[in-house]
Amino acid sequence: MTDSQRFERAIALFDAANAADPNKEIVDGKEHPKELLYARRMSEMLDRFAPDAPEAVRLAVRAQHIERWKVPRSNYPMDRNGYLLWRTGLYKYHAETAGRLMKEAGYGDEMIARVQAAVGKRGIKVNQETQLLEDVVDLVFIEHYMLGFAGQHPDYDEEKWIGIIRKTWQKMSKEAHEFALAGKIKLPEALVQLILKSIKD
Repeated sequence: MTDSQRFERAIALFDAANAADPNKEIVDGKEHPKELLYARRMSEMLDRFAPDAPEAVRLAVRAQHIERWKVPRSNYPMDRNGYLLWRTGLYKYHAETAGRLMKEAGYGDEMIARVQAAVGKRGIKVNQETQLLEDVVDLVFIEHYMLGFAGQHPDYDEEKWIGIIRKTWQKMSKEAHEFALAGKIKLPEALVQLILKSIKD
């Protein structure tokens, strides 16, 4: 099996897993499994932001939310501590699932460990591959999901939103900031002024 075939096999396994998502999202009149759509948006954004990204990151972005619905928020206490436990549980589950499918595709322990470190969010700001994944996560959130998130929380005031946007911005690299502000992503029109206000020093 060639390196290219092994990579394509892993992507196919990731996509098959996410295609089983019972949650759906409608885009341009067509229904998509939610996490399969997310995974494809992640890969598309990586191709735009860092087309020469290493193979580990190309795999990690596709597995970022793999089978996310299998670790529901409702399994944890509905408070701040419960939220943090849920997030930690998600990272562990995504990393383990990605690793299992990569092994099935023929990958060795070294590449699996790199992907698991990124998907597990280990070493943000230190591990370049984890940081690159985080940049793509945040760019995809801003372009595709921030407006919908706003719609789910109409009770949030401007101060709350400024805090959310700043927290997202702080996790991104300087290169991701420049990419976003250079018109390389589509900012949610209704939130543009608030985003610009939030990221001012």
